[in-house]
Amino acid sequence: MRPFIKFADSLSTSMGKAFSWCIVILMGGTVYEVIAAYVFNKPTLWNFDFSMQMYGAILMMSGAYCLATEAHVRGDVIYRLFKPRTQAWIDFVLYFVFFFPGVVALAFYGYEYAALAWKIKETSWSSPAQIQIYMVKSLIPAAGILLIIQGISEVFRSVICIQEGKWPSRMVVAQETEEILMRKSQEENKENAI
Repeated sequence: MRPFIKFADSLSTSMGKAFSWCIVILMGGTVYEVIAAYVFNKPTLWNFDFSMQMYGAILMMSGAYCLATEAHVRGDVIYRLFKPRTQAWIDFVLYFVFFFPGVVALAFYGYEYAALAWKIKETSWSSPAQIQIYMVKSLIPAAGILLIIQGISEVFRSVICIQEGKWPSRMVVAQETEEILMRKSQEENKENAI
């Protein structure tokens, strides 16, 4: 189980980091549009659709990364009070009841949706530029597959925690703002004490 967890975490993290560069590309397109529109008075037809595609790519491909790093928003007011084994049982059950049905549907129906888009070479109907969008629709089943892989990894984490009583470590962990602020405060207090 641990080698699969390592593989899934590496895959999700690398894909998340790779697609985070879409933010830089998106920013470049926005800067270009602002300069073209306000400095040269020649706005583009393609930039709005381009921005939508970049936002879509970031959104779709960041899901597995967020799952791998525990960055998803969760209401854990009561959950965090439980012992790790109880948390693991809750996660184990909820992954099968809620998570997998949704992401399997995303991958399965996303594949059909993307395949149809490729078949007809779909273009944007809401754009005067009529840019091609069928390639970006391929990210829908890809995101579903990445989420399934990372979801299996999370189930394996739950099984290990149920067996051992503690959660296995993660490659990258999203830090809560309160934890960061507490650490900074403690460091400042140590510096002031010296």
